[in-house]
Amino acid sequence: MSRIAATFQHLRQAGRKALVPYFTAGDPDLASIVPIMHALARAGADVIELGVPFSDPMADGPTIQRASERALAKGASLARILDEVAGFRRADAATPVVLMGYANPIEAMGVARFAERAGASGVDGVLVVDYPPEEARELAEAAAGQGIDMIFLVAPTTTEARMREIAAVARGYVYYVSLTGVTGARHLDLAAVQAKLARLRQLTVLPIGVGFGIRDGETARAVAAFADAVVIGSALVETIEAAAAAHAPERAGEFVGAIRRALDR
Repeated sequence: MSRIAATFQHLRQAGRKALVPYFTAGDPDLASIVPIMHALARAGADVIELGVPFSDPMADGPTIQRASERALAKGASLARILDEVAGFRRADAATPVVLMGYANPIEAMGVARFAERAGASGVDGVLVVDYPPEEARELAEAAAGQGIDMIFLVAPTTTEARMREIAAVARGYVYYVSLTGVTGARHLDLAAVQAKLARLRQLTVLPIGVGFGIRDGETARAVAAFADAVVIGSALVETIEAAAAAHAPERAGEFVGAIRRALDR
């Protein structure tokens, strides 16, 4: 059983929901990557989504765009991030790590080499925003060979036929994008999200995480009433952006700790 599957099974048995924070690796600097990851795990993160910075992050709003620019300026790269995940694994063998990003860095490294390095580093899942299922077969097969789950996005505009296609190939969990827009948007329609998840649950037995538009404990708790996981990104990235580099892990942990307490309340 994968670390992701084991985590969701444990949470289900405990009657709890997963908290999945996202931050951009390399922001505020490379030295902060592992300390922030450990701070998030200590604060109650069940899965860590580690953003791989890219120069054209088409799904991301201004907050994560800025974080990607800062990380790239500091020298962040896919190869370096995989090294940092390996460093995280030396002290934490339990918390699942999902890389979230775009196809270009993976294509540049080479799909087979990426999967091999990711597996050796201790990566548990990969979510590539611009790889639709029919174009992700090579990566999905290579990832599966390394025990890595391929995670896919479902959007409010995704048709039922398309959801069936995604459900057939997805592993780990399904990431439901709660709104039509980029990360950091603020117009979350909880009733619409709940209705879409009810239909999606008829098509997959995988846990369903909801992200985009969740910015605080109150909203996270509301979403957790019908989702298996809450993904929170832009609000955490903003917290890191506002902190001095030396205090970024502490501030990130405080923010995620508050969300965790709201979910468990």
